[in-house]
Amino acid sequence: MSDTDAPSSSAAHLTWWRAPLVASAPGLPLIVLDHFWFASHGGPGPFGGVLHWAIGLLVLAWVLPHRRSLRGLRIAAAGAGLACALFPPGFALLLGLAWSAST
Repeated sequence: MSDTDAPSSSAAHLTWWRAPLVASAPGLPLIVLDHFWFASHGGPGPFGGVLHWAIGLLVLAWVLPHRRSLRGLRIAAAGAGLACALFPPGFALLLGLAWSAST
């Protein structure tokens, strides 16, 4: 490998790990809790795809190349992964609030 293949110091992003870590810290426990909750109720049903997307987007945020030019994509993937992880419990919370307000 020649020296021209290595990224220059200006292209290297030294804090590339912050966005994936901030999204993975609350996202991974939520995904695990969602998985166990859905498994105890006979399967994820329509939320299975959302959990797969959450895992895939969080993994994508970690495996993207560590270049400054991909910082926006890394932040978007991490944020979307966290949003997908928050969707099932958020939906259940809103459904519970609507149900309790109607009685």
